[in-house]
Amino acid sequence: MDTRALRNPYVDYDGSAALTQSLFDSSGQLTPEFSQRLRTTISELLAVMENGLRSADPRDCTAYTGWAGIALLYLHLHDVFREPTFLQKAQMHAERSLSCLTHRHDVTFLCGDAGPLAVAAVVYHRLQRAPEADECLSRLLQYHQRVVQGAGGLPDELLYGRVGYLFSLVFVNQQLGQHRIPLQYIQQVSEAVLASGVQQSRKFRAQNQSPLMYEWYQEKYVGAAHGLAGIYYFLMQPGLVAYEEHVHQLVKPSVDYVCRLRFPLGNYPPCVGDERDLLVHWCHGAPGVVFMLLQAYKSFGVAQYLSDALQCGEVVWHYGLLKKGYGLCHGAAGNAYTFLALYRQTQEAKHLYRACMFADWCMNYGRHGCRTPDTPFSLFEGMAGTIYFLADLLQPMKAKFPAFEL
Repeated sequence: MDTRALRNPYVDYDGSAALTQSLFDSSGQLTPEFSQRLRTTISELLAVMENGLRSADPRDCTAYTGWAGIALLYLHLHDVFREPTFLQKAQMHAERSLSCLTHRHDVTFLCGDAGPLAVAAVVYHRLQRAPEADECLSRLLQYHQRVVQGAGGLPDELLYGRVGYLFSLVFVNQQLGQHRIPLQYIQQVSEAVLASGVQQSRKFRAQNQSPLMYEWYQEKYVGAAHGLAGIYYFLMQPGLVAYEEHVHQLVKPSVDYVCRLRFPLGNYPPCVGDERDLLVHWCHGAPGVVFMLLQAYKSFGVAQYLSDALQCGEVVWHYGLLKKGYGLCHGAAGNAYTFLALYRQTQEAKHLYRACMFADWCMNYGRHGCRTPDTPFSLFEGMAGTIYFLADLLQPMKAKFPAFEL
């Protein structure tokens, strides 16, 4: 792990108020000074990002690296700051994403056409342009039958599979009202994911180890982006699976299987059978698995899940300042959401302090000799994701990993 990370230069939290007094008070409220520093950096990075986007791929509609991701950032900034100009910019980028949809079978929020349609629906809703919002939702729901049936060998994971479509539906309901997308539509997708997992577990003769199993590109991935942890996180969300007994009988023992894959230091392999303890990313490793563990703790009340989640925090603190950069998918900003998730669960100052230290690292953007990503201003690889995190940190108890955490 340490070959891919830079040395963490920060003093760890030791319970001393002196470490946190310039950052936040005893209730977790950020100090005016630290808040202002975040706001100033957000403004500075936004200016750099907007200039850099002039050379971005005009045909990339996606939330992961394209225009829908920039629209999602501006939606978030509108949530945080309530400035009308941010909503106008969200509209501009959402419409740009709609003008270059893939028209392929990528039906997911992050890497397909579902994301641009869902984001645009929310933008139009906020602008009180109901006909345009309804049109986007109608087009989003046209994918539903294809997803449930698994047409074209559709996988189940988040970036390219059924769970990525599932997130699109839940995102719309969170933003527009819980019944805008009928619950039965959502549950039908969840049940299709469960049925696929049971089938693949039998195919791999893994029923005795894990009632559910999934693969993507002939690999049984473990992490949040392509693997088991990301899928199980969604299947444990209250109400998304129609039959609660399926969650207990199928999902819980499958979560336990992932827990048994843990390396001695608390990290997780990128794939089942991979013994290399290398990756500390949201997409592969502890920073993504932590969300599954925390949801399992909420769902089943087993203390070991919380203990394992806390160990993920230790891994990220020591190995999470990545040479890959400051992004969400495989960078310091995405890894910092580990601490914010742990803080929301435990309310312990240690986790908020660690998130603030990773924010300090991100506010020194470009000064650590990190690699420049392929899409340097995008939401999941580049600067837009870092800005999203810094804005989220202004309201730590509301912070959630974008396009993933519910």
